[in-house]
Amino acid sequence: MNKLKDILQQLIQHKTLTKTEAKEVLIAISEGKFSTSEIAAFITVYMMRNISLEELEGFRDALLELCIPMRFDGIDTIDLCGTGGDGKNTFNISTLASMVTAGAGVPVTKHGNYGVSSVSGSSNVLEALGVTLSNDRTILERCLEEANICVLHAPLFHPAMKTVGPIRRELGVKTFFNMLGPLVNPAFPKYQMIGVFNLELARLYEYLHQNGDKEYSIVHALDGYDEISLTGPAKVLTNERELYVEAETFGVESITPQEIFGGGTVDASAALFLKILEGEGTTAQQNVVCANAAVAIATATKCSLNEGFGKAQESLVSGKALQSLQQLQKITNL
Repeated sequence: MNKLKDILQQLIQHKTLTKTEAKEVLIAISEGKFSTSEIAAFITVYMMRNISLEELEGFRDALLELCIPMRFDGIDTIDLCGTGGDGKNTFNISTLASMVTAGAGVPVTKHGNYGVSSVSGSSNVLEALGVTLSNDRTILERCLEEANICVLHAPLFHPAMKTVGPIRRELGVKTFFNMLGPLVNPAFPKYQMIGVFNLELARLYEYLHQNGDKEYSIVHALDGYDEISLTGPAKVLTNERELYVEAETFGVESITPQEIFGGGTVDASAALFLKILEGEGTTAQQNVVCANAAVAIATATKCSLNEGFGKAQESLVSGKALQSLQQLQKITNL
């Protein structure tokens, strides 16, 4: 393993790492072989240059090798996970869509973390709502069985990254770790809906998934969101096809960015989250959640997007999505 300063020199000269080099450097970081300032410099390099496919593969493989696996044999689950880092300050759309998807009968293994480049990540908002984050298999299996969703808080399953977490929080901006989050779910779900912050990353994810066995939908709104925003067209890449979706696809009205802004604090985000699940959100808020859940439901069940949207609406309006949250609250606090 080269010294990190040698690797930094290589990257600064616009050379890329091989898949093996990328894997080795992330493993070395996890083993505490480099200083905080060296790691910060390494992360910073990737804010100023694009990540290659081989580098992304190597980083992913390192994290999957080092993670605490939490497979649920016999249950085909989906993860709805965005990269974050789009700078749009929306409310917790993918986490809400996860509850709606679970309420619609599709089992969800939700991978998430505390917010780094946003006010409130999925783990922040769920903790604020009284969900206790755990890596206890018995608890997680019961959550999946009774709530149809379990929450996999990344730091509990990726202990190797404990040295990186504080550095990411201090930097407070998106890094290549944002790109890795959706790729390293310790449940190894069969289905995946991934939101990404640019089209180039969408292509990288597509290349990565083409050699795997996942059924996927990769989503990027053309005006910059890492989810279907209904503020304009979004590109969706799946195993079988590419398509554009917009508000009209789901039979609803387009919305403005202001209508999907999030709360300014974790508590405000949690209050808005609960309000939407209780059916008291605005039409725009409900529609954007259901549109994202529709893609997830369609990915896992092979129904049409319109059917998926109908199932998502029914889950939200009937209170089944809310029941999934309530069961999570109950089970994780026994």
